[in-house]
Amino acid sequence: MAARSPIVFLLDVDNTLIDNDRVAADLKRHLTREVGAERQERYWAIFEALRAELGYADYLGALQRYRVEHPRDPHLLAVSSFLVNYPFANRLYPESLDVIEHLAAWGPTVILSDGDVVFQPRKVERSGLFEAVAGRVLIYIHKERMLDAVQRHYPAHHYVIVDDKLRILAAMKAQLGARLTTATYPPADITIARIGDLLRYDRSAFGRKEA
Repeated sequence: MAARSPIVFLLDVDNTLIDNDRVAADLKRHLTREVGAERQERYWAIFEALRAELGYADYLGALQRYRVEHPRDPHLLAVSSFLVNYPFANRLYPESLDVIEHLAAWGPTVILSDGDVVFQPRKVERSGLFEAVAGRVLIYIHKERMLDAVQRHYPAHHYVIVDDKLRILAAMKAQLGARLTTATYPPADITIARIGDLLRYDRSAFGRKEA
């Protein structure tokens, strides 16, 4: 087992480090151009149904299900290529990489995300986040249920989680208690409006410091 770090920073991806709303808007425009407005709306209906079923966003999985309904649609390859080759680095929030470097001065930074096993890793890699955290990436179906695995891979006296989803923060706080500092919108321990706000904080803001 790895030595226990004084502190480990856990960073979400979608709408925390990457503006996923803009990614979705770009995909919507591309779908409308390739398959038309009606079929674009059908894709998103499939997407939302699949997200409710799986518990995470699965863009490629939704495209596969759409394909079952429209097996003769020649535009599907173009949509698939759009997703796989999307320039995610252009959708990083301002100062995202600066924040990772800032936090890394005090402890390991780890990407902790929900998602599928193909598209989400691709997003992390193409955005530059994989390199920024030196390959420390964990992607689960329900990450709030996987804290035992997180602690096994990256043992620490204290954790900081930066995530835009209050439900996930509450679930993790219930498990780790005082060993976890949360950072996002109120009522998180540290309230930020955007990821770049973390550049204003020093080590003392992130919880107890172990010898």
